[in-house]
Amino acid sequence: MEARTHLQLGSVLYHHTRNGDQARGHLEKAWLISQQIPQFEDVKFEAASLLSELYCQENSVDTAKPLLLCKAIQISQQTPYWHCRLLFQLAQLHTLEKDLVSACDLLGVGAEYARVVGSEYTRALFLLSKGMLLLMERKLQEVHPLLTLCGQIVENWQGNPIQKESLRVFFLVLQVTHYLDAGQVKSVKPCLKQLQQCIQTISTLHDDEILPSNPADLFHWLPKEHMCVLVYLVTVMHSMQAGYLEKAQKYTDKALMQLEKLKMLDCSPILSSFQVILLEHIIMCRLVTGHKATALQEISQVCQLCQQSPRLFSNHAAQLHTLLGLYCISVNCMDNAEAQFTTALRLTTHQELWAFIVTNLASVYIREGNRHQELYSLLERINPDHNFPVSSHCLRAAAFYIRGLFSFFQGRYNEAKRFLRETLKMSNAEDLNRLTACSLVLLGHIFYVLGNHRESNNMVVPAMQLASKIPDMSVQLWSSALLRDLNKACGNAMDAHEAAQMHQNFSQQLLQDHIEACSLPEHNLITWTDGPPPVQFQAQNGPTTSLASLL
Repeated sequence: MEARTHLQLGSVLYHHTRNGDQARGHLEKAWLISQQIPQFEDVKFEAASLLSELYCQENSVDTAKPLLLCKAIQISQQTPYWHCRLLFQLAQLHTLEKDLVSACDLLGVGAEYARVVGSEYTRALFLLSKGMLLLMERKLQEVHPLLTLCGQIVENWQGNPIQKESLRVFFLVLQVTHYLDAGQVKSVKPCLKQLQQCIQTISTLHDDEILPSNPADLFHWLPKEHMCVLVYLVTVMHSMQAGYLEKAQKYTDKALMQLEKLKMLDCSPILSSFQVILLEHIIMCRLVTGHKATALQEISQVCQLCQQSPRLFSNHAAQLHTLLGLYCISVNCMDNAEAQFTTALRLTTHQELWAFIVTNLASVYIREGNRHQELYSLLERINPDHNFPVSSHCLRAAAFYIRGLFSFFQGRYNEAKRFLRETLKMSNAEDLNRLTACSLVLLGHIFYVLGNHRESNNMVVPAMQLASKIPDMSVQLWSSALLRDLNKACGNAMDAHEAAQMHQNFSQQLLQDHIEACSLPEHNLITWTDGPPPVQFQAQNGPTTSLASLL
C-alpha cells in the first residue's frame, strides 16, 4: 500500500502543482518500493512512466532513458499493456532528441512484440508510427513496403469500429502527406477524398465503453476532435499547393475555430503545433492574395505561440524566418528578404524546406540584378535538369520557372521558353495552378517583347483567368499590364482601356495594403535574424486574424 500511496501523491503533485521536487521524491519511492513487491505491475510501471516524463521536463533525459525506461521495458515483458506503452514512450523520447534511427528500431521491436501477443491493432500503431518517422527521415525506399503492409493489416483487422477507423485515418494521413511532400497535388486527390470520408464516418460513431479483451489493444492514436483538425490541416496543405486559396482559407477558418474550442479544455502541445502549421499555410495564402497586413499580424501570432514553447520555436524557427522572407519580397525589402532566407537556411536541416528557401532566395538575387556570382552558385544547387536535391515534383517545377525567369531577365528568350514550357508541362500534370499562371504570364511577356502579339495574347488571357480563380494579385497585376499594352499595340482601344482600369484597381489595392502593412509595429520583425522572436515588435493588443473576425 505504501508504494501506491507514494504513486498517488506523486501523480497529484506532478499533474496539479509546480512542486517538481516533491513529486519526484514520491515517484522515486513508489518505483523503488514496487520493484521489491511481486504483482505490483500497475504501480511499478506507472511510477516509471511518470518519473520518466518528470526527468525529461527537468532536462535529465540521460536519467530517464537508460536508468529508468530501459529497465522498466526489460522487466515489463509479461505485462503487454505497460510493455507497449513504455516502448512508445521511449521511442517518443528518442524522436524528441532527433534520434530517429533508435526510435524506428524501438517501434519495430514494439510491432513484433504486439504481433507475438496477438494484437494486430497495436502492431499497426507501431508500424504506422515507424512509417511516420521514415517519412520524416525521407527513407522512401523503406516507406513504400511498410505502408503497403500497414494497409493490409488495417483492412483485415476486425475490432472496435472507432479504433479501426482511427487506424485508417492514421494510414491515410501518412499517404496524403507523402504525396504532398512529393508535390503530387493531383495524384493525392483519391487518398484525400477517402480521408475526408473516413473522418465523417468517425464523427458519426459513438465511443464504445466495452474494453478490448487483449490488454495490448488499450491504446488510442488521437482523440476524434484532434483527428478532425488534422484532416482540415492536410486539406489546407493540399489546397495551398494546388492554388485553391479560397478553399484553403475556408478550411483554415474551420480548423482554427475548432482549435480555439479544444484549447479551452485541453493543453496538449500537439494543438499548438497544429495551430502554427495552419497559420504558416494561411500566411502564404495571404501574401499571394494581396493581404500583406493580415499576413504580418499572423506571423506575429506564430511568434507569440513559439515564445510559449521553446520546442515549438526550435521546430518552426526556420519556417518563421522563411515566412518573413516571403513578406519582405512582397513589400520589396530585398536586403531584409535575403537576411531572412539566409537565417532560415542556417536553421533548417529539412531538405524540401531548404530547396524552397533557395528557390525564393534565387528570385531575390534575380530582382536585385547585380548578384550574378551568388545566383549562379544557388542555381547550380537546384538544377532541375540533373541531380535535383529533393523528390518534390512541385519544387522541381518551381526550379525550372526560376531558371526561366533568370534567362528572361538576361534576354535569352529561347532558353527562357524552354524552361517555362518544362514548368508548364510539370505543373499541368499535377494541377499546380499558381505555377501554371506564373509561367503563362511570363511566356506571354516574352512573346510580347519578341513582337508576337497573337501568341502573347494566347498566354496572357488564360494566365489572367487562372490568376483570378486563385486569386493571385501579383499575377493579375502583371497580366492586366500586359493586356493593356497588347491591346494598345493591336489598336483595340476599348479593351486597352478596360485592361488599364483593371491594372489601376489592382495597383491601388496592393499599394493600400503595402502602406497598411509597413505602418504596423510588427513590420519591424523584418530586422530580426537572431535568437527568440522579439516581444517589443508585437502589437500590444495582440494580432487580429481571420479567426478573430469570425468569433
